[in-house]
Amino acid sequence: MSDAPVPRPSPCVKRCRLTPEGTYCEGCGRTLDEIGRWARMDESEREAIWQRLAHEGKAEPTQA
Repeated sequence: MSDAPVPRPSPCVKRCRLTPEGTYCEGCGRTLDEIGRWARMDESEREAIWQRLAHEGKAEPTQA
């Protein structure tokens, strides 16, 4: 049995649509850069994004 931590899931909620400015996804609240880099991010980067999303009210309490 592995003691490796389970990676944070993507915050994607399958409602992908950019803001009018093209800055953020209206579904999950991530930037295009965050979406594109998610698979290559380490856990500390992912956690920082989840914390920001929670602070902005974009993440469900069970996710963050």
